Amino acid sequence: MPLTPMQIDEILASDRDHDCPGFGKDKVCVRIVAIANLPSRFGEFQIVAFWNNRDDKEHVAVVRGDVRGQYDVPVRVHSECLTGDCLGSLRCDCRDQLEAALVALGKRDVGALLYLRQEGRGIGLINKIRAYGLQDYGLDTVEANIALGFRDEERDFAIAAHMIRSLDIRSVQLMTNNPFKIAELEKHGIVISKRIPHELPANPYNRAYLQSKVTKMGHQLHLDEQDGTGPVPEK
Repeated sequence: MPLTPMQIDEILASDRDHDCPGFGKDKVCVRIVAIANLPSRFGEFQIVAFWNNRDDKEHVAVVRGDVRGQYDVPVRVHSECLTGDCLGSLRCDCRDQLEAALVALGKRDVGALLYLRQEGRGIGLINKIRAYGLQDYGLDTVEANIALGFRDEERDFAIAAHMIRSLDIRSVQLMTNNPFKIAELEKHGIVISKRIPHELPANPYNRAYLQSKVTKMGHQLHLDEQDGTGPVPEK
């Protein structure tokens, strides 16, 4: 069951004065500041908005049911991708991952998707477009990031860890193929009871992108079992 108006008021009141030493090297502290119903094409959700003390980025959780005090909650941690999520780019699998997660969560009693404002693996939108330009000349995603002076992975999952704590989720079944994400959340004290594989079919435009995830970033994907003969169909 979703949170009732009375429960929402209680959560907002209890979190209003929240202050803590913070998570991670940047001492990130988040606070729940708004909750609203979110009916969607993927199911009935509630959306939870978070303020944070690190920057002006506004992160949200899309929540199914009442996750407070629950164990083994299915959770997807998704970093924003304007080109994929909004514009339907086939260069990545971000939109497919986002929609597949929401479809899966919409069928469950409880679950959550954290939507983090960390464009381009944390390098920002403009630099991501610059990286795209370098990829057009033959570099892979990791090589492009390094050529621009970044690491292959610049995202910070301390914010996600604090968001999970703020939602009072006791342990998670993490929907991911990324071992770095698992390690980072566990480093910040999140109990991951299970990994739920989150693989989507490759297409001719993102196969090299996905391959670099496997060979250079250790993602747990099985591209050799996919034919990649055409674009991923719309869900």
